[in-house]
Amino acid sequence: MNAEESLRKLKEGNERYITSGVNPGDISRQIRKSTAAEGQEPYAIIIACSDSRVIPEAIFSAGIGELFVIRVAGNVMDNHQLGSVEYAAAHLHCPLTVVLGHTRCGAVGAAISGETEGYIASITDEIRKAIGNERDDRKASAMNVRRNVTLIQTAFREHPELSEMKTVGAVYDIETGNVEWL
Repeated sequence: MNAEESLRKLKEGNERYITSGVNPGDISRQIRKSTAAEGQEPYAIIIACSDSRVIPEAIFSAGIGELFVIRVAGNVMDNHQLGSVEYAAAHLHCPLTVVLGHTRCGAVGAAISGETEGYIASITDEIRKAIGNERDDRKASAMNVRRNVTLIQTAFREHPELSEMKTVGAVYDIETGNVEWL
């Protein structure tokens, strides 16, 4: 599967999610056994926020083994996340990486309000680099996504083994379920 086919599959999955009340992704005993024995073959890497309302497998109607999900508050990138992307792209041959932000993100809200206490500062400082003085939550989330897309593209620009990987950004609306592709 190439990057365009992966992106189409994600978009179709989000349409099913919006209109459905259940996740049609395969979570059967058979797929668990199959992926345990034969390994995983995810078609996309999703870098998502840790927010409990953002469940990439549900949002994209995916089952076991279909998505390689990396979750961190504010969907920010550091070497751990970049290493995970590199692994999934180089070793699992994922052709597409999606940085998935969302509306009403607590980490983005903390960055907007200036919260810098404790370890959360490592997250909010990164988000502030993306959003500057932006006060609108939705715009700030999109700006944060775009910055992290650029960070990924820059990090792997000189990696020939990842030259086929495409990186895109999106913002998930936690109320409507719709994914806006940036």
